[in-house]
Amino acid sequence: MINTLSLTPIIQDISLPSPEQQIFPDWEYANEYQLWVKRDDLIHPIVSGNKWRKLRYTLEQAVSTGVRHIVSFGGGHSNHLHALGYACNSLNIKLTAIVRGHFHSNLTPMLQDLVAWQADVQFVDRKTYQLRDDKTYLASLAQQYPNAMFIPEGGSSEFALAGVADIISELTQRYDYLLTPVGSGGTLGGLIHGAMNQPEPLHTKIIGIAVLKGDGYLEELVGKLLSSRATLPSQVITPQPIADWHINHQFHFNGYAKASPELHQFCQTFNEALSIPIEPVYSGKLFWAVKELMAKKAFTAGSKILLLHTGGLQGARE
Repeated sequence: MINTLSLTPIIQDISLPSPEQQIFPDWEYANEYQLWVKRDDLIHPIVSGNKWRKLRYTLEQAVSTGVRHIVSFGGGHSNHLHALGYACNSLNIKLTAIVRGHFHSNLTPMLQDLVAWQADVQFVDRKTYQLRDDKTYLASLAQQYPNAMFIPEGGSSEFALAGVADIISELTQRYDYLLTPVGSGGTLGGLIHGAMNQPEPLHTKIIGIAVLKGDGYLEELVGKLLSSRATLPSQVITPQPIADWHINHQFHFNGYAKASPELHQFCQTFNEALSIPIEPVYSGKLFWAVKELMAKKAFTAGSKILLLHTGGLQGARE
């Protein structure tokens, strides 16, 4: 029976809490700060980083309500679809992946994995994909896929906020700054949500590093998520009225999944020097941004800075 399903096939390989690792990169003025990395990339070999955080409570909801079909959206190198494809295959839930672009004759490694995990992959052009949040388009998909659960691009639903908020509760020390890459807004929204659900003010500046051109748009996404946020699954305390956060739009390298030769070289050098895998789509832009901001002395001297490694290396696969 469907009610006997659980998340055990995935949870048995989940490693939480993820470690907080101090690093000592050879960057200008880096010795004036304490730099730490929250290694969410180590949570799971496939459903890693913010993908597990954002999908955990969504999948629990799907299992508890007997969902047998999930529909979601992403590009040809989507970390979200990759994690969701593995999870659905493990839980015996059908996945329909609506993918931006036409990769019929040239499947990316991520798409090859989805096919191997028996996902139904549907390619759409960019114009159609832009309708992924349009109510009329979603209504037509709901008719095409009756009884399916729809998960937004990147997994950034209200359930995602509760999962990401767990990061704040896991922290073993206080940080002056917490930085994360921002693509669909769910991770940043979850961190803000977590900060607002602490017994005392966090006193941590939360900074999102935009990985795409989205000045204003990303802030709107985060605002919408926070306005509809779900209650934390754990006991809720009196929430803080506000969290100190903003999004920096200076380091997107002209768009999503776009990168310069310098960024590619930076990722390779970082990987070799510190043995922490990063890629140019998300984590590479985060670490590059921090390096540049340190060089400009944008942080208070002596401050303790935490970088959230959100996992996902599909952007580095050939």
